[in-house]
Amino acid sequence: MGTRNKRFWGTLDPFYEAGGVLGRKVANARFMDFLLAADPFDEYHFFLSSRKARESLHKTLTTLAPGIAARGGFKVMDRRDLPRALAGNNYHCFHQSDCITCQPHLARLRNAYSPTIFPITGVTHSLSYADYGRQFLQHLWPGATPRDCIVSTSTAGVAAVGKFLDALRRDYNLEPDFAGPSVRRIPLGIDPQTYTPGAGRRDVCNILVFGRIAHYSKMDLLPLLRALHQLFTDGMPPEEVRLTLAGWTDDEDDFTPTLRELAENIGLELAIKARPTEEEKTRIFREADIFVTIADNPQETFGITVLEAAAFGLPCIASDYDGYKDLVVDGKTGIRVPTIGANSTRDADLLAPLIFDNQYHLILAQQTAVQVPTLAEAVRTLVENPELRRAMGAAARERVEREFAWSAVIEQYLQLWDELWKLPADAQALRNERHPGHIAYSEIFGHYSTHNLAGDMVLKTGRTGEAMYRGKDFPLLYAGMERIIESELLQKLAFLARKPIDCDTLLRKFLAIATHMSQDRAEYHVLWALKHDILELQ
Repeated sequence: MGTRNKRFWGTLDPFYEAGGVLGRKVANARFMDFLLAADPFDEYHFFLSSRKARESLHKTLTTLAPGIAARGGFKVMDRRDLPRALAGNNYHCFHQSDCITCQPHLARLRNAYSPTIFPITGVTHSLSYADYGRQFLQHLWPGATPRDCIVSTSTAGVAAVGKFLDALRRDYNLEPDFAGPSVRRIPLGIDPQTYTPGAGRRDVCNILVFGRIAHYSKMDLLPLLRALHQLFTDGMPPEEVRLTLAGWTDDEDDFTPTLRELAENIGLELAIKARPTEEEKTRIFREADIFVTIADNPQETFGITVLEAAAFGLPCIASDYDGYKDLVVDGKTGIRVPTIGANSTRDADLLAPLIFDNQYHLILAQQTAVQVPTLAEAVRTLVENPELRRAMGAAARERVEREFAWSAVIEQYLQLWDELWKLPADAQALRNERHPGHIAYSEIFGHYSTHNLAGDMVLKTGRTGEAMYRGKDFPLLYAGMERIIESELLQKLAFLARKPIDCDTLLRKFLAIATHMSQDRAEYHVLWALKHDILELQ
């Protein structure tokens, strides 16, 4: 199969990251697992910045997908190889594990080098960090096309990204239709086959909360304790209910001791499982009867634990907030508890760029109210109705298998990449469109030099160049320069200037030999040759 007929998938990200376990990292790794399992492309190209990262990723990919590796389906390259790779391959798409960092800059490189304007997609994670206005501004530039797509994991997230872009157009006095990316929703997924529903606990109704136990970055659990206190005050025996809090906690956090004290005061049996292993996590979920998550923090966009709970066959009581609106079907797979939000967040708006993210997230979350009486009623309903719990849990499991399995999510991406190709994009018109966020170094720093290269400069082969075209010397390239300087052409450049020649004529003759080369790259060769005594100025 010729290169032009192959389907290439590309990315600048490794997807498999070392370090602490974070929801973002897990989601990115599982995406790649199931993309490779589906294997819809001939080759998968990864462009990473460091040799260590490239070697590590190649080893990981070979281990995880030996069949693809055996056919040469993985190419793990240096990012400096991007111009040549983009010019030489017809990519079907590039996909970034995060839309924030590189996506619009990759689009500029694509426009400059690729023969086609292939789709570039990037997924959102948390959307509420203070510097994201600046990050999303980079997506608004004249070279953006509808084929550049930000993929948000929830309906609420899609709306938030749209509002980001609309506000930026308004506040920077851009036209309402000023060029920018399209926005689509594709959820995160799980592998339902790895989750087996449990039987709960017969002696008590076990309520589970799983996630970051942090009132400043996930959810405030006090409304849940207030709701349970109301139920106990109204006659529910405390011994019928047990609350388990499991997930990430900071060692010096004073929040968990406060929760223990409050639980003891109301007579609630409380178990806190800090940083459980995967084996412990499975046991905790299988012993639960009800899953509760009352997110009140804009840092939460999706809610992967809701899907995990559903896969374990648990009904979910969730705040009617953010991505939870997509994940819990009220009255069928669980109960959504209404929330009341703010009309103005002025204090957080003004302070956020100047303080830590956990500080402004706390300010924001504390003016999002989860209605305690309604929460109490939802808990009562499921505690007192085991059959309803089982029916909702079964419905939740069935919905996850149908709509949120990773295999179904990957299929949505394949459909999206195909659909984006149908949207308009004019490669020629975009070719030289500058991104306003990119530094034009020759423009900004051109005055640093005594002179800049000019067409009427007269050049002649230097002593090193004379030795080179006679085969008595050779160019010395620093590591990385071989991607820019084509050493086999330097001898020809030296030969062309064996008699004095003006720069314009030299470049014209050089480009007649190096027909694949751009004017900019040819000028780079002339300047490099001047620097290394292959050419000299007359």
